[in-house]
Amino acid sequence: MSGDRSGQAADDAGSLRVLSVVGARPQFVKAFPVSRALADRHDETLVHTGQHYDEELSDVFFEELAVPEPAENLGVGSGSHADQTAAVMTRLESVVDREDPDVLLVYGDTNSTLGAALVGAKSNVPVAHVEAGLRSGDRRMPEEVNRIVTDHVSDLLFAPTDAAVRNLRDEGLGTRTHQTGDVMYDAMGWASDAARRRSTIHDDLGVDPGEYVLATVHRARNTDDAERLANILDGLAAVSGPVVLPLHPRTAERLDAFALRERAEQELELIDPVGYLDFVALLDDARAVATDSGGVQKEAFFLDTPCVTLREETEWVETVTAGKNELVGADATAIAAALADPTLPDDDPRPYGDGDAAGRIADVLGETLS
Repeated sequence: MSGDRSGQAADDAGSLRVLSVVGARPQFVKAFPVSRALADRHDETLVHTGQHYDEELSDVFFEELAVPEPAENLGVGSGSHADQTAAVMTRLESVVDREDPDVLLVYGDTNSTLGAALVGAKSNVPVAHVEAGLRSGDRRMPEEVNRIVTDHVSDLLFAPTDAAVRNLRDEGLGTRTHQTGDVMYDAMGWASDAARRRSTIHDDLGVDPGEYVLATVHRARNTDDAERLANILDGLAAVSGPVVLPLHPRTAERLDAFALRERAEQELELIDPVGYLDFVALLDDARAVATDSGGVQKEAFFLDTPCVTLREETEWVETVTAGKNELVGADATAIAAALADPTLPDDDPRPYGDGDAAGRIADVLGETLS
């Protein structure tokens, strides 16, 4: 395959050919401020792996965020970790050959991230990882393995926090690391304003701001374990007031497989997945959120919504240290107690930068690879 990993000659006047790869909801959110920052300086081609194939989890994001439609959808779809990663690699390789990019830009910690990073590394194309250096300390999580491997095969590591920088230095990756702040902070500044103007989700669902708990459950460790999933339902069912649960496709399948659907429908307000701006509106006005999503933990932090995390660990340690996030795992009693009277501290720390991470990423790409 073509390319020189030490740095291909970019197109005229320092403009780079950037091939950005996304495949899941959080990555769409992270990519849109970066795409906007790249637009004035570099030539970006966006590839959607199709890892999230539900319209409400993918297509609607590009429409709502005013991001150009991806140049290509690889149609990877669902499957085991090995199947998804292999499909990303085999289908993306020909795109990389054809586009001949100066840099391959990947986001987060999904199978799409890992597959794309490996293609870049094996194709002698520099790989840049947005949201590098996160560590939960639990290698049982597929996402943790994806983060570690992606960081170690990447050439540029864009770390969002001090802790992420320290993790990368401890692993001998300090010379590749650039602390940029968090691109989701960039995104949230725009999205929260847009959601207030455009979303009608509260009226649509008949819920009042501040009177409900929002919940999201999608990680395999919670959805694929019948006991954990049942315990989470028990904890949420004990909450006073409405609990709104947009159903991820995986969660919907497991509720049926474990004969938990009827119970969930009786105790909770199950709804179909919603668009990004509707979700931001729900999160912004929730009394609290219960989630196993890393992205939602951070979005809640930015919106000052108390967060209860349905995991025993988190890669976003700053949210816990700041007192805005409580780790409860799948313990029904702990979930109910944490959601009974959620509060926030008076302090307002800003560990994720100043809202211009995307601009810094575009600058570093140009300075390093042009």
